[in-house]
Amino acid sequence: MATERTQQSVGLGRIGSFLERLGPTWLAGAIAAGPATMGSLLVAGASFEYALLWVVVLSAILGTVGQYLAMRLGLLTEAGIVAVVERHLGSFWAWVLVIDAVLAAGLAQIVIMKTLASVSATMAAEAGVGVAALTDPRLWGIAWAVALALGLAGGGYRLAEHGAKLLVSIVVVAFVASAFVVPIDPAAAAAGLTPEIPAGVDGALIAAGILGGAVHITLLTMQSYTMRARGWTAGDADIATFDVVSSMLAAFGVFSLGVFLVAASVLPSAGVDPATIDGVGAAQTLGPIAGEYAMWLFLAGLLGAAVSTLGGNTIVPPYLLADKLGWEQSVSDGRYRAAIVAVALASAVGAFLEGAFFQLLVLTLAFGLVGTPFAIAVLLYLLNDPAVVPETNSLPANVGGFALFAVAAVLAGEFVLAELETITEPVSAFVVAFAAAMTLAVLGLGARYVRDRITTA
Repeated sequence: MATERTQQSVGLGRIGSFLERLGPTWLAGAIAAGPATMGSLLVAGASFEYALLWVVVLSAILGTVGQYLAMRLGLLTEAGIVAVVERHLGSFWAWVLVIDAVLAAGLAQIVIMKTLASVSATMAAEAGVGVAALTDPRLWGIAWAVALALGLAGGGYRLAEHGAKLLVSIVVVAFVASAFVVPIDPAAAAAGLTPEIPAGVDGALIAAGILGGAVHITLLTMQSYTMRARGWTAGDADIATFDVVSSMLAAFGVFSLGVFLVAASVLPSAGVDPATIDGVGAAQTLGPIAGEYAMWLFLAGLLGAAVSTLGGNTIVPPYLLADKLGWEQSVSDGRYRAAIVAVALASAVGAFLEGAFFQLLVLTLAFGLVGTPFAIAVLLYLLNDPAVVPETNSLPANVGGFALFAVAAVLAGEFVLAELETITEPVSAFVVAFAAAMTLAVLGLGARYVRDRITTA
């Protein structure tokens, strides 16, 4: 009997130790399950009911594939992705990757700060705060930017991150619980599994936004750095694979389905206008489970998601720049610390943007998706080069990778084609120019791969 108890204790201890080691992809998952993805899912449900359910399901699957490929490259090379690209492809391609990721992360930083500032001001206004300054999003944006810079540069962000993740977790649980309460239409939901992009321009934008929440260059590039921080190597492949599947396919997938199904069931019948949806209107989705507290629960969760996402997103550009320029990726290096402070403070610009933040969040993810096919192409190139990795991709890994590339490229292409209709506007012109540059980069990388294979044949 004592022996059985000892064996059970040892078994539970191993499981506990295994679970405690999880983390790198969960950080990526926390960023993926941020306010931008939540906004895209809410706008999708409010706009088209269940029609984009297929994109929601596909995003969790392809997000898992993307992080798996990034995980393999990090484990097999035991280096940051920028350093690997520079070593095997050259400085030019390393800079292309850095610029691609920094632009996507930078835009996300600004728009998510707008979200955080707007939600903070809304909560102050709803609480009846009499101080006018506390209902001004611009002042909240400056205050949050300073707090973010001090927290990350000083290494004191951990407590805030844990608190933010707790808030987000509560809201996710509330959405999942609401999915069992609201009247979901099974037949309409099943019809939403048929691939179709509705309503032209808006449909393409929102579909790209949903996929961009899970398949994003920021998530793909940060994977190697978070695993290095854990000290993982090729010998940790099992725990790393479980880390990817449990965070992206399971946790992120449940989050996405819960938010989308509740939004598609509640918001259209509530008469919420997708073009003007705000935090208070979106909070109606939690009414069936949270009642009169729905608004506060939703806003607190959205604020928590913004805080935790900003914390993770802020370090991505400094990570990539430090890797490219040979800095130490630690706040002990003054150059790296200065880069963190610069990114954090620059995010205050977001609080001065015009427009509804939910619509800007969708645009942010769609823009990030435009630069993501290049990152996927880089991963596939490196993982199929025996000079880079000791074990090249298996056939299933390549099939999944090329499917990921194809879907990301098609949805990004649909979004860019829609932007061509308004190319005279500055934002659309920039999106189209960025897409053209990224297309040339992908074609150039493909040509180099073919040339190298012919040379070595």
